[in-house]
Amino acid sequence: MKVAVVGATGMVGNVILKVLEERNFPVSELIPVASERSIGKTITFKGNLYKIVGLNDAVSMKPDIALFSAGGSTSLEWAPKFAEVGTTVIDNSSAFRMDQDKKLVVPEINAQTLTKNDKIIANPNCSTIQLVLALAPLHNKYKMKRVVVSTYQSVSGTGVKAVQQLENEINGVEGDMAYPYPIGRNALPHCDVFLENGYTKEEMKLAREPQKILDDRTFSVTATAVRIPTAGGHSEAVNVQFENDFNLQDIRKILSETDGIIVQDNTATNTYPMPIFAHEKDEVFVGRIRRDETQPNTLNMWIVADNLRKGAATNAVQIAEHLYVSGLI
Repeated sequence: MKVAVVGATGMVGNVILKVLEERNFPVSELIPVASERSIGKTITFKGNLYKIVGLNDAVSMKPDIALFSAGGSTSLEWAPKFAEVGTTVIDNSSAFRMDQDKKLVVPEINAQTLTKNDKIIANPNCSTIQLVLALAPLHNKYKMKRVVVSTYQSVSGTGVKAVQQLENEINGVEGDMAYPYPIGRNALPHCDVFLENGYTKEEMKLAREPQKILDDRTFSVTATAVRIPTAGGHSEAVNVQFENDFNLQDIRKILSETDGIIVQDNTATNTYPMPIFAHEKDEVFVGRIRRDETQPNTLNMWIVADNLRKGAATNAVQIAEHLYVSGLI
């Protein structure tokens, strides 16, 4: 496999390289791609040095797969150019997620829908991935009607500048601000930009993407997304109303038997998911599983995952693995 990583020097790009190495993905030739200022520099992968190239050169090298994590504008311009030369693009931006002609994929849920004709594949939003991985098996069993989710998202979801802002505030250092307010000792109900309906783009991603991934618009999702002073890992408080009633023991069993999920749910031992446990893990952690006592057929749970791993890099690499194993590339 000739593999290009577009945005190789960024936060997610670095994790993609790490995950490719950890999972021993069959990379015969690595093509690290970054912006003009990084061209000519080198990165290390599996003990070998690779020179960073620009996008034009990368396209001319016709990689089998291009893993994109370089922002929506770059994806919109360059993903089609890679696809034209036969490369399969797995894009981590929001550029193609709601494009009706592009698949939006969480491998454990809908990888089987992919074909050789899918040359641009969208990786879902980080918060969506962990949410839908837990919801999918429950929806199959009990049929969801409505989901209310509140997120507690780490600064790493914003990028390097936001992580540095938090570090600066912790250490009492003045520096560039990624947010309009301090993030230390604070919570910002402001993830991404505000839209005309009063929601943020992040909240609307959570509302729309699960319907596309599950190929079902009979349920609705409403979200409030909040940025908190955590370096890594997103958490979600989720309230799900089903059409059919459930048994809590069955809920825990279904989730425990779902690929990619670890149930941490024992209040007697203070066992519940936290970002500190999810750090550098590929699984989605679910706990605080309990019945909503205010209305019928309704469940509360708490979902946590490393947003740079399963929420971005790992999910993209898992898509690549599926394509490779299935002979689609």
